[in-house]
Amino acid sequence: MAKANLLDTNTANVVELIGNGRIFRVPPYQRDYSWGEEQWEDLWTDVTELVQKPDDKHYLGALVVEAKSDREFEIIDGQQRLATISLLALAIIARLQNLAARDIERDKNQERAQALRSIFLGQKDPASLIEASKLYLNENNNSFYQDYLIQLKSPLNPRGLEKSNKLLWTCFEYFSKQLSQLEFCEDGERLATLLSETIGRQLMFIRISVDDELNAYTVFETLNARGLELTSTDLLKNYMFSRISVKTDRDVLHRRWQSLIAKVTAPSFPEFLRYHLLTKYPKVRTQRLFKIFREQIKEPQDVFKLLDELEPRAEIYAALKDPTHGYWQETPSARPYILDFKLFRVRQMTPTLFAAWEKYSIEEFVKLLKLISIISFRYNVISDLNTNTLEPIYHEGAKNILDGSSTRASDSARDLRRIYVGDDKFKSDFSSFSVSGSGQSKKLVRYILAKLESHVSGIPRDPETDSGSIEHILPENPSQDWTIMFPEELWEQSIYRVGNLTLLEVNKNRDIGNKPYGEKVLVYPTSQYRLTQKVAEYAPEDWTPARLNARQISMANRALQIWRSDYA
Repeated sequence: MAKANLLDTNTANVVELIGNGRIFRVPPYQRDYSWGEEQWEDLWTDVTELVQKPDDKHYLGALVVEAKSDREFEIIDGQQRLATISLLALAIIARLQNLAARDIERDKNQERAQALRSIFLGQKDPASLIEASKLYLNENNNSFYQDYLIQLKSPLNPRGLEKSNKLLWTCFEYFSKQLSQLEFCEDGERLATLLSETIGRQLMFIRISVDDELNAYTVFETLNARGLELTSTDLLKNYMFSRISVKTDRDVLHRRWQSLIAKVTAPSFPEFLRYHLLTKYPKVRTQRLFKIFREQIKEPQDVFKLLDELEPRAEIYAALKDPTHGYWQETPSARPYILDFKLFRVRQMTPTLFAAWEKYSIEEFVKLLKLISIISFRYNVISDLNTNTLEPIYHEGAKNILDGSSTRASDSARDLRRIYVGDDKFKSDFSSFSVSGSGQSKKLVRYILAKLESHVSGIPRDPETDSGSIEHILPENPSQDWTIMFPEELWEQSIYRVGNLTLLEVNKNRDIGNKPYGEKVLVYPTSQYRLTQKVAEYAPEDWTPARLNARQISMANRALQIWRSDYA
């Protein structure tokens, strides 16, 4: 079989794309047809605008295909667009046949319909006289497409169709309705021109032909797909299914795949797979994910071996992203640290936690969660260090757990000590730490202040449920009265420093608003929050940059005690 070049790119209109007997196939387990009215309307609008501008072109984006021969191609990305164009062509051909049936230029419209059918949908093989389709959809859609749509047969029970087949039928009906509303809807010649010229020659694709799945994946990762197109998860899945030839095995794979994706979700699967591979390899770049995947998966047994490895990790992967997961109902002591990971937006530790979940006792696993929460707060949140350093170290932590070198959290602390920010740096960085009080940052501010308040008062404060609000001692919108104690040129860099923030009851915060410090400081001692009461002790008369610095350094000293490893 003749293969295409490694990468062949060219611009082609629809007629050029599907001409010369070319056949396009959607891989059997690629996603079902999923476009809806929004996408159909976009395409129809593009087409009707082109009718008024016969010299213009409209680009539909990239069509990525793997060349199986010089005439047969497997669609890697673009099946939704190609299928929708074929449905629009079918609607026009059906309209021409309807005109002929009503004796409107019977012979000419029949001839037009047959000619267009040969160009856009398929033509008879000169030897077998069997009509061959130019497009074959996936295994869920192809039978309906070939047996009903291509034959222009109405389904007996459209409402009973499976969802994606119902979308195919509804799309055909949508375009049929739009055609009936055109001013030239009874003019066979103009309808034929609409398909052969406007759609066939003014709609353009960038056709990218690759010679194997690896190059397809590489190309795909650089494209911005339009609409509901293929994802990297689809590509990984399609490759797995391509390794299985026995139908019963494919059915088993399909069931197990559906179960896996239900846990990790399709958008997250590449990340999940990458973290799984990071338990084995020190570095797995997203761009090389498919290459490693393909090197590991060559035979059917490799596919099922990988599933055996992934399935147990899918549940803990889901649990690490969800503080309400059932795992944490059974182990409530772990839940605060899962909340921390979500707040800090850290995921790099996942390979180590995969391994620890499998090998450590629950008690040691929770100790490791606490350690990683502290490491993440110091490294990611306060010191904001380079996250590229983390994955090789968490890989090492995972490897040592899996090979038995690390058997408890204290051993993992040894493995992770290189990313535990030292006290001097942590204190220095905390002393200048600044964070705005909006969106996700607001949750982080509440977390830090609640932790500090709990430590200073001895009363546990849950940042999720505590009713206190965030008070800016130097207000977010200071009046000119503040320039007496606090130079205006320092406002912007001071307002969101942690030393300028404290917890305060909502009603009291509302009452003092942007008032001068002399009025605010009378309210602070009446607060239930010890952290806020102490503001008046630090600054009984005025609030200055020096007093803000002193308060934040004091907070940093307290933070050293709160966010400290048990193994430091």
